[in-house]
Amino acid sequence: MPRRFDLIVFDWDGTLFDSTGLIVQCIQNACADLALPVPDDQRAAYVIGLGLHDALQHVVPGLPEERYPELGRRYRHHYMASQHALVLFDGTVPMLQALKARNHFVAVATGKSRAGLDESLTHASLHGLFDATRTADETASKPHPRMLKELMAVFGVPPARTLMIGDTTHDLMLAANAGTASLGVSYGAHEPESFAAHGPLAVLHSTRELHHWLLEHA
Repeated sequence: MPRRFDLIVFDWDGTLFDSTGLIVQCIQNACADLALPVPDDQRAAYVIGLGLHDALQHVVPGLPEERYPELGRRYRHHYMASQHALVLFDGTVPMLQALKARNHFVAVATGKSRAGLDESLTHASLHGLFDATRTADETASKPHPRMLKELMAVFGVPPARTLMIGDTTHDLMLAANAGTASLGVSYGAHEPESFAAHGPLAVLHSTRELHHWLLEHA
């Protein structure tokens, strides 16, 4: 079957890496550490995929600007203490290997920091499987299109030949803003009922379903 997409870009947290629950808990613990209002699970999960500063501004609006770095440090403290227990979703590695075998360019666009993504890639033994990655601290945070446009520029791939895959509306809005197609996955941070407004080609409910869709349609 002819390739429809040359470049396939994945979000990280909640799409490839089963980290949604931990991120929510770490946001809540960081707020509690500083005696700030603790967001409920839904509010904390909503910001997953954004850069850390943007995420914390949404979770605790109106906090004096000079206090956000302190809140970020408390978040990172809790995350670093527990991230060793995180795993890839089942089937992630075979899916990525199959895409590479079909000569797709495979990339990551994430709200994580560069240091955070590199540590996660090492933990998951995925260095070498991705052709390029972009993080929120080295470019614009989602849903600004810059992150995805930079990845397309690396390979000289136009929007019509690029597919963005993610578990949040931030990912789907990133794709729409960059003029690319998108897929949603329902097993991450955002409720899939919110995806339709952003026009994904499909919403998949497991890594297995995602793998099959990519083999048949990508």
